[in-house]
Amino acid sequence: MAMKLNGILPALVTPFDAGGDVDFKAFERLLVYLRAAGVTGWVPCGSTGEYNVMTADERAEVLKFVADFASDGEFLVAGTNASATRDVIAHTERAYDLGYRTILLSPPYYAMPAPDELLAHYQAVLDAVDVQLVVYNYPPKVGVEIGFDVLDALADNPRVIAIKESSGVLQRAVDIYTRYQGRIDLISGSDDIALDFMLWGADSWICGPANCMAGACVDLDNTFRSGDMAAAREKMAVLYRAMSSLESGKFVQKVKYGCELIGCPVGVCRQPLLPLTEAEKAEFRKSMAPILNWVA
Repeated sequence: MAMKLNGILPALVTPFDAGGDVDFKAFERLLVYLRAAGVTGWVPCGSTGEYNVMTADERAEVLKFVADFASDGEFLVAGTNASATRDVIAHTERAYDLGYRTILLSPPYYAMPAPDELLAHYQAVLDAVDVQLVVYNYPPKVGVEIGFDVLDALADNPRVIAIKESSGVLQRAVDIYTRYQGRIDLISGSDDIALDFMLWGADSWICGPANCMAGACVDLDNTFRSGDMAAAREKMAVLYRAMSSLESGKFVQKVKYGCELIGCPVGVCRQPLLPLTEAEKAEFRKSMAPILNWVA
């Protein structure tokens, strides 16, 4: 039976120390904080986790660390993306060996595959490793959209369980809900319109901002599930300013700075991403202020 994701799953940052190595002590502090905030699972090695600037061994170490930390009942979803199908399969095999049974996979970056090539890519991964697949539509990062012709071909595969939709286009969420209800679940991946996604059937939110806003994201989700739509709208309005700042640019740098603001510093990004300027920090800090004082 296919797994049904629900709740808030942080798309985890990867902490780095002053020397640029993965900082597992900082990672543990962050995971403890996020668990206390009420997240339902973990998504390491996604785009927020800077997988693209990590070695294969580092990625495996991060996956192992998170899997070892996870408790029974917490979801585990491994990011296994790469630029070539054979490398995606290798990352997926390693994830499987470490206990992951679900992967998050966008189209290969830079290649810009045509629809038939993208479908063959996903099928090759599914044929090679017995995992469940969450496809990840994020056109700004990879240059192609997962079109409905591809989703139509995947919709009746029981191991294709969901799509994380990060296009920022609400109509896509409506289309996915109406076309694939009961076959492919909708997962919120457009953080500044997360409440709209919930209205259109998203039961889970794979959320980069949850690294530094977990309590607020969990509270919004719980409020929506309780049926109090007026309160959910007001809470989304508070979250919106910070989410909008993130979407305006330097997303990962701001999320990492947000972790510093909540008392869980995780270092800075690897180059080519540079640290925020003092002006950029001040702007984001202002948008984070009501979230730092969030009362559920």
